[in-house]
Amino acid sequence: MKKELRSGLRTWIEIDTKSIAHNYRVFRSMIPKQCKYLSVVKSNAYGHGLVDFAREAEKLGADYLGVDSVVEGLTLRREGIKLPILVLGYTLPEMVEEAALHDITISVSHFESLLALSKRKGDKKISVHIKVDTGMHRQGFFFEDRERLMKELKKLSAVLSVDGLYTHFAAAKNPAFPAYTVGQIDEFKQWITEFKKVGFSPIVHASATAGTILFPQAHFDMVRIGIGQHGVWPAREVRAWAEDKFTLKPTLTWKAIISEVKVIPAGGKIGYDLTETVTKDTKVGVCPIGYWHGFPRALSAIGKVTIGGCTAKVLGRVSMDMIVLDVSNVEKVKVGDEVTLIDSKLGSGISADDMAGLADGSVYEILTRVNPLIKRFYI
Repeated sequence: MKKELRSGLRTWIEIDTKSIAHNYRVFRSMIPKQCKYLSVVKSNAYGHGLVDFAREAEKLGADYLGVDSVVEGLTLRREGIKLPILVLGYTLPEMVEEAALHDITISVSHFESLLALSKRKGDKKISVHIKVDTGMHRQGFFFEDRERLMKELKKLSAVLSVDGLYTHFAAAKNPAFPAYTVGQIDEFKQWITEFKKVGFSPIVHASATAGTILFPQAHFDMVRIGIGQHGVWPAREVRAWAEDKFTLKPTLTWKAIISEVKVIPAGGKIGYDLTETVTKDTKVGVCPIGYWHGFPRALSAIGKVTIGGCTAKVLGRVSMDMIVLDVSNVEKVKVGDEVTLIDSKLGSGISADDMAGLADGSVYEILTRVNPLIKRFYI
């Protein structure tokens, strides 16, 4: 990216739109033509930017957008996004009318939500997708709730429209152990039968990224693609099974700059609580990002970044707004030089997966915790 575009920024993120399009085509190619594609853009589009990513998904031809809350949905509507929006998380009763007014579909997963909907005063029907619990044991109605649920839904037909039925897989990321997911699929099929038996004809969906890749029998009417559309594998087991069949291209590169360079004498201690001591004269570079920006504190003394193609190790504690790097092997390093924290190029630099591995954490957490205030450039 041209330097003048990021003028005034100490840290920024670059999103590769060609890679987004590539990943979209990969997932479109593995589902039937009539199967709808829901692009999950919740949690700031997994750190990639809620509005900008939603625009890309809309432009590419996604059928739905998935958000966590009505607040996220309203943000998209204010920005002119026209696609159908499904709220995957809990909707507060006081937000129901806002959802109905702006054509935002909500999830209903327990009887308390149905009770709240029964007390609505708005004239416009609210669109709902019913979430059922087939084994995740998080959100959702149990199968033994079905008779009461059907009666309640029929009674509320004047205030809501049952437009969807869905579940979520708990363990669909390991192809070596499919039995639990197959059991969930079988129970979900029973739910589909029950809904159709009483006259409902909802859009049915179950698969997220891993389920879409590993369980084609669970594509149903729609799939929900989240982490995969960003070119990140949902688990190493999925990658091992599928990487020889197709390629996913990471889309996010996170960069910053060197803000100071100095030499620490042998025996010098680095950062808060003096947790690291250099054993020889060491050239260090300060980088003005820290755990507030989303660089995990767990990477203290073990994290790695790249500068001019060279790897530089984090020294001492990761601070709130700064890290110290060993730049002894980086020739002619100077203030203003670019530092790559996460590299989207395959086989180059430190990937989001690499960072997660070093932090002994989840790549989902690494990406979603990158501070939303950091400027994203779609290039």
